[in-house]
Amino acid sequence: MDDYPLLNLFWTMLWFFVWIMWFFLLFKVITDVFRDHTLGGWGKAGWIVLVLVVPLIGVLVYLIVRGDSMHERELKQAEQQQAAFRSYVQKTAGTDGGSADELHKLSALKDKGDLTREEFDRAKAKILA
Repeated sequence: MDDYPLLNLFWTMLWFFVWIMWFFLLFKVITDVFRDHTLGGWGKAGWIVLVLVVPLIGVLVYLIVRGDSMHERELKQAEQQQAAFRSYVQKTAGTDGGSADELHKLSALKDKGDLTREEFDRAKAKILA
């Protein structure tokens, strides 16, 4: 370790993290290009070619020209994912008055004695299927 001073280690780590941040930014820009539904196919192809052929200039130009709207597209995507997740959970949990209500009614009928255990089990299996 005598031939590799601490300052050189610091610079190596700094450049390593700058390299990681560069790839993160590059992938973020490419993702944003494909996420934008207002941009046509030729526009997307042009931005991708610019970013891949001249990466530093392409990313900087993209951030200057379209950087303001990147946040809006990311927020819209997150809202769509949240709505899809909420819809899935409601459908699965039966909060829309579906299977949970029916199971509750079946249980009440069984408790009153209107249904036998076998009838309850068959109806329950039919609802859960």
